[in-house]
Amino acid sequence: MYNLLKGKRGIITGALNDMSIAWKVAQRAAEECAELVLTNTPVSIRLGTLNQLAEQTGSLVIPADATSVEDLEALVDGAMAHFGGQFDFVLHSIGMSPNIRKGIPYTDLNYEFFRKTVDISAMSLHKLLQTLYKKDALRRGGSVVALTYIAGDRAMAGYGDMADAKAMLQSITRNFGLIMGREKGVRVNTVSQSPTLTTAGQGIAGMNRMIDYVDKVSPIGNATADDCADYILTLFSDLTRKVTMQNLYHDGGFSSILPSPME
Repeated sequence: MYNLLKGKRGIITGALNDMSIAWKVAQRAAEECAELVLTNTPVSIRLGTLNQLAEQTGSLVIPADATSVEDLEALVDGAMAHFGGQFDFVLHSIGMSPNIRKGIPYTDLNYEFFRKTVDISAMSLHKLLQTLYKKDALRRGGSVVALTYIAGDRAMAGYGDMADAKAMLQSITRNFGLIMGREKGVRVNTVSQSPTLTTAGQGIAGMNRMIDYVDKVSPIGNATADDCADYILTLFSDLTRKVTMQNLYHDGGFSSILPSPME
């Protein structure tokens, strides 16, 4: 423990169970002395074990549907009331594709499902940032981090409409990052993580084969969920106070190499 987040307070979204990257981030943030508000949809809280995480970390749970501006306003108001004012960081760890869950190929998308994919996985970030901006909820020097994946930058078989949503998520990060940086001194970044076997990731066809392949090809192997949590904590901290509007690869070097058939 380094007391990296001592005196800092923040919101962690999307922790469902101990397979979630958000769960690991919350655990590590608490270990580094941060005060937390945890949130997820009411149904996810019911089906998952978020209350157990809240007990472990001494955190407040505020249910919120990230596609609902009204819920997000209540979340931010509740967090500010709990913390006694502005806070320091937010993790956006929210994503789901009904098309992928139902095995619908990219060439035969259900467009109502596609709209839901974008609303849940990308527009939710815009709604969250807009709410934070309007309520002036983050302290100067604050940090927002959203989780993404390399399929938002490059074509990848099997990732379907989620790849489009991740590309949009990264664009929102840059556009809001410019505004929030100039006006409020707040950083906004995405972290592009190695393929990780979370509950959501299990719905992607061939996920286990993808993890094995990327781990083999990456110069130093896949980054685990625990590794990702450690990295995100540095982005919440003052050590990265000049890093913003970036899509930061955390993938063992996979994104920077051209796999060779000779290997």
